[in-house]
Amino acid sequence: MADKPEKGRASEPGDELAATSSDLTISVPENLSIVVDLPPAPAPEAPDDEIAVAIDDVPVDPGFVASPTEPSTMSVAIVASRLATGPTSTQPDAAAEIPPLPGTDAFNQSRRDRLRGEHSQQPEPAAMLTADRLLAVNRKTRPGPEGGWQRFVYGITFHMVNLGDSAKVRARKELDHRIQKQFEGGTRFVPVLTRKGGVGKTTVTTLLGMALADAREDRIVAIDANPDRGTLAERVTKQTRATVRDVVQKAPSIGGFTDFSALVSRDETRLDILASDTDPLLSEAFDENDYNVVADLTARFYSIVLTDCGTGIVHSVMRATLQRADSVVIVSGGSVDEARLASETLTWLEANGYGDLVRNAIVALNTATQGTNLVKLDEIESHFRSRVREVVRIPYDPQLAAGSVVSYKDLKPLTKQSARTLAALVVEGLPTSRG
Repeated sequence: MADKPEKGRASEPGDELAATSSDLTISVPENLSIVVDLPPAPAPEAPDDEIAVAIDDVPVDPGFVASPTEPSTMSVAIVASRLATGPTSTQPDAAAEIPPLPGTDAFNQSRRDRLRGEHSQQPEPAAMLTADRLLAVNRKTRPGPEGGWQRFVYGITFHMVNLGDSAKVRARKELDHRIQKQFEGGTRFVPVLTRKGGVGKTTVTTLLGMALADAREDRIVAIDANPDRGTLAERVTKQTRATVRDVVQKAPSIGGFTDFSALVSRDETRLDILASDTDPLLSEAFDENDYNVVADLTARFYSIVLTDCGTGIVHSVMRATLQRADSVVIVSGGSVDEARLASETLTWLEANGYGDLVRNAIVALNTATQGTNLVKLDEIESHFRSRVREVVRIPYDPQLAAGSVVSYKDLKPLTKQSARTLAALVVEGLPTSRG
């Protein structure tokens, strides 16, 4: 039994606690609320520009936004955490973040990325003032269509209706675009070769060179490197009697393109041809060193150099030619033995370390040779397609069969189309830039 407090002494808080612990029963209200009044914390002051940066730079997570059922102080806590600048804040100072600098606006002679009038970060060179940038596309500046019906409609509507080019014209322009591929980093060398003579190697070199020179704006040259007195120079109107021998002898005095152009013949397509020696004794003396002298000179002035090689595949000139080659064109006739010798040429190249050239090669199948009508050309093509990148048929053309001067504009449409297709395929196989 608990001790009672002494009579005449007032009860103290300790006595009530003792009584509570001993009685084990206490009356506690069901709902207990405690109200504490605290002074409002002073809001940190920050410049308006810093507050704007902090709000913009810090992404808002929707999960932190207070819902209507939650206490409203939650939203106050979020704002306070975003703007806290005191030493106890755990959030990084968003206002102190520095946005990255804009990238360098490099010029590549193109305005594809700035066609909407936005200004450049650097002073623009004069080359950026191109016609496609400055001229508004309308009925006065838009080029007229090509094609009979399209041109007729364009004329009778006073240039108001432009149906665009015909399908034939679009195909021609697309092929032009393929041939006009641009290069960087030096001259591209393309030898034309085979192990058998009389299959049209010189004819193919002429057609390829003319198709390239007609469509491209840069300079194209074809070198007759046949040590057995080649006939490449006879396919254009001769403008000089100079040969590769003269180039070798005058090499130290050739200072510019004007000096070199006096030693070549140029046809209507602007193809330059450097003739071989007409004397068989001098032709045989044209060796690897002489070819390198000629190749070094042409590399100074021309973008593409074609080399009409002889049938002597083991000749030293062939070694120098293949060492510089970026791609090769193999010429095959339409007979059984001509196709077999052309295939053996590929085998020889693979065996001597030129496998990459074989896989990138183009086979020009000359269907004007004897025996073409007796064989299955599809089978010959199928064989070569298993070894090279592409095969192009060169059709019969009376102008080519004459073995004389070739007029490119007078060739049959199918012959010209084949030559342009061959040119496009060759260009597509050439490296765009040097590593």
